[in-house]
Formats: sequence, C-alpha cells, structure tokens
Amino acid sequence: MNHDAPLRAGRREWAGLAVLVLPTLLLSIDMTVLHLAVPALSADLKPSGSQLLWISDIYGFMIAGFLIPMGVLGDRIGRRRLLLIGGTAFGAASVLAAFASSAESLIAARALLGVAGATLMPSTLSLIRVMFHDPVQRTTAISLWMTGFTGGMVIGPLVGGALLENFSWETAFLLGVPVMAVLVLAGPMLLPEYRDPSPGRIDPASVVLSLTAVITTIYGLKEIATHGFGAVPLLAVLAGLVLTVVFVRRQHALADPLLDLRLFADRRFSTSLGTLVLVILVGPGVGLLTAQYLQLVLGLTPLQAGLWTLPQAAAVIAGFTLAPLLARRVRPHVIMSGGLAVSAAGIALLTQAEGSAALILVVTGQTLFFFGCSPLLVLGTDMIVGSAPPERAGAASALSETAQEFGGALGLAVFGSIATAVYRARVTVPEGTPAQTAEAARDTLGGAVTAAGGLPDELASALLGSVREAFTGGMQVAAATGAAVVAIAVVLCAVLFRDVVPAAGPEAPAADLEGAEAAVPGDR
Repeated sequence: MNHDAPLRAGRREWAGLAVLVLPTLLLSIDMTVLHLAVPALSADLKPSGSQLLWISDIYGFMIAGFLIPMGVLGDRIGRRRLLLIGGTAFGAASVLAAFASSAESLIAARALLGVAGATLMPSTLSLIRVMFHDPVQRTTAISLWMTGFTGGMVIGPLVGGALLENFSWETAFLLGVPVMAVLVLAGPMLLPEYRDPSPGRIDPASVVLSLTAVITTIYGLKEIATHGFGAVPLLAVLAGLVLTVVFVRRQHALADPLLDLRLFADRRFSTSLGTLVLVILVGPGVGLLTAQYLQLVLGLTPLQAGLWTLPQAAAVIAGFTLAPLLARRVRPHVIMSGGLAVSAAGIALLTQAEGSAALILVVTGQTLFFFGCSPLLVLGTDMIVGSAPPERAGAASALSETAQEFGGALGLAVFGSIATAVYRARVTVPEGTPAQTAEAARDTLGGAVTAAGGLPDELASALLGSVREAFTGGMQVAAATGAAVVAIAVVLCAVLFRDVVPAAGPEAPAADLEGAEAAVPGDR
C-alpha cells in the first residue's frame, strides 16, 4: 500500500454516496410534507391544540435527543449496521404513521420516526468519513450530501402538494417506505462496514443524561420561541443545562466515556462547531421573521412567499457546489470568512427593508446570507468529521448535528424574543379599538391582522399600519443583531483557521490510512 497519499475513492464509493444521500433527502422532504398535511390530518383525526403541537414537535425532539447516543452506538456496533437498522425502523414507523387511527397513535409513530431518524444523519456522515479519505474527494462528497438535504427542502412542498392534492394525508408518510427500501437493499452491496476496534462499554447513565439534557433544553427553547418567556420553559432550559454539566463531569470520570471530550481539544473541531452554531443561530430565527414579513406586512400569499424562497435555495446549492472547487486552491479561512462577510452584508440589508424596495431587499438579503454561509457549512462540517479519529467519526457527526439543532432552537428563541420585545414597545393602538382587539394587536402581528378583519375600514387601516410598522422595526433590530453575530463568526474563521491549508495541499494524516485499514474484514 502507498502510504504517501490518501486512498482515493472509486466508483463503488461514489455509488454508495448516492445511497447515503437518500436518507437526508427524505428527512428534509418529510419536514415540509407534514406542514402541508396538517389541515387534512386535523380534519380526520381531530387532535386537540396540544396534540397537534406534539404531532409536529415530537419528531424533532426525538431526533435531537437521540443523535449523540446513536452516533456513539454506530461507532461501537457498526455504522452500516446501525444505518440499515434505522432505515428499516424508519420505514416501519412510516407505515404506522400512515395508518394511525388517532392523534395519540400518530404522536407515538412520529416519536418512533424521530428515534429512527436519529440513526440516519450521523451514520451517513460518519460513513462518508471512512469512504472518502482523500481531502478533496471528502469535501466534494460532503457538499453533495448537503445538496441532497437542501434539494429535499426545495422539492418537498412540490412533492407534498402533488401527493396531497391527489391522495389522502397518509401518503405523506408512505413516501418514506420506498426510499428506505432502496437504502436497505443497496446498502449492503455499496457501503463498507466500520466500527471502533476497541469500543469499550456503553454507560447507560450517560445515555440517559445525554438524552434528557438535550430534549429538556430544546423543549424549553422551543417553548420560549413559541409562547415567550415563562416559568416552565425557563426551568426546562435550566434543568437541561444542569444535566449537561453533570453529563460532562461524568464523562471526565469514566474510563470509557460515552462521548470523548478530547475531540474538543482539536482547534479545527471546536472552532468549526462553534462557528456553525453561530451561523445557524441566525438562519432560522431571522428566516421565521422574514417569512411573516412577506405575508403579513407585504401581503403575499403563502404560495407567492414560498416562490420567493427559491433564489435562496438556488444560492445554497451554488455555494455547496463552489466550496469544494475553491477549497482545492484557496485556504479555508479565506473562503469561509469571505463567504460569511457576504452573509453579514446580506443580513444587514434586511435592516433597510421598507417601502417599495422592501421585497427586493428581503429576497436579496436572504439569498446573500445563504450563499455566503454555504462554504462554512461544507468546509466546517468537513473539518468536524475529518479532524476526529475514524473510530470517533460517528460521535463527531452526532455532535455536529446536535449543535445545529441547539443553534436553530436557540436562534428561534433569541431572535423571536428580540423582535417581539421591539414590536410590543413600538406598537400603538388607535383610539376606538375594542379592548379585546387591542390586546390581540399588542401580542402578535398575526393576532393583529386577524383581529383587524372585524373593524371598520378606517380603523382597521390605522391599526394595520401601526402593527406592520412595529413588526418591521422588530425585524430590523433582529437583523442588525444577526449581522453582528455573523460578523463575530467572520473574525473567528479569519483568525483561528488561518493555519489550515487547502484540501489539495499537504496530504491527510496517517490516521486516515489507519482508519481505512480498520474497516471490518469481509464487509466491503
């Protein structure tokens, strides 16, 4: 074997990558399809308001909570094995969801879908780590993997709309069955098996601590984002943080920790993880505000607002495609910090969104933001996975996914709270507005728009003008905060990654070659 250069992937690995993209494509489609199916399943199953929230949220909670345990489990029992088990379970849970006869049974099926889904993302990403040892090829593979996820978000509404227009809501869940069937059938032929040769024992208490800490914290953050600050969500976040501290202390004390905290000692790993969280903190939070702005302030229909998001999706895919090409010759810190500077400028454009140019400014700003952060998503994820030893790639992948879940939930809470505080401080209710309408208007823009429908035209126009101006101010303050956060990420990338060479520079470390040889004999 030639130890002077990393092993290069061949046709089998690239065909295997196509199989690995399938689960990510399905997971992203599944997110948007459910949103479209909510009216139909609500009419059929008649869930209560609380049950409807759990139908939507339990899937994400289970994925977030089980990512770390499943990532570590894949390192121990075999990543291909866990992927195939998870794919089979996802297909079975999809059937259970499709044939759910009550809200309770659908919630249970969605929970099982979340647990199964938690096996897919870290397993696919960690398998890419051991299939593609050449840095250039691995960066390209990760960009294609991410493009699959983004592509699913783009085509999800189209696929879901076509299904729901011609068939019942159950078909939205059955979509996962043929996709997982392809994964389970093709996986053993195209994917290698890999497991940690010295895995050690799994500590059950650490699994429980990890699961509880993540689910409790994200539950609290989502509640704050949805309903504002309250005793229950704040206590949930506090409890989650305390459990996280207990979990970390336990890992330091164990001979075989569930999560090897030495991963954070690598600057590429810890800095990539931190900057990813910062950028993902901004995306969902500001994105939710702009979605409301397009519909409730500018008056676009949901379809029109959705069509105006297509430039953002195209920008992400373009960024994913360009990042590996640039990374062959340009230092990563230049690509990532330069891209994030574009992102910061894009978010800053939202602070000027008003008047006749508002729509163009919002769409342009969002498009620049997503285009600029694409290199960080590809190269940062590549560094997280590539800096971890091959036997810890599953845990590293799970940490990356979990950090992004935290970033998204925290961003919704933080930016939603900023915008809401500014909105409530600036909104004024015209004289003569009924007390109940005034209360709804002071609470949220959506409540104000709905309540204004029952007012005389002149009074409704005055109220809507006030609340829309207040909401615009809140969005602009949140956007300015987001631009500052992204600017911090620019500095982190420019300073902390300046010594990292392009992918086509010095060859990969010997650990990559050792990892290639550690693939389980007879499983390729």
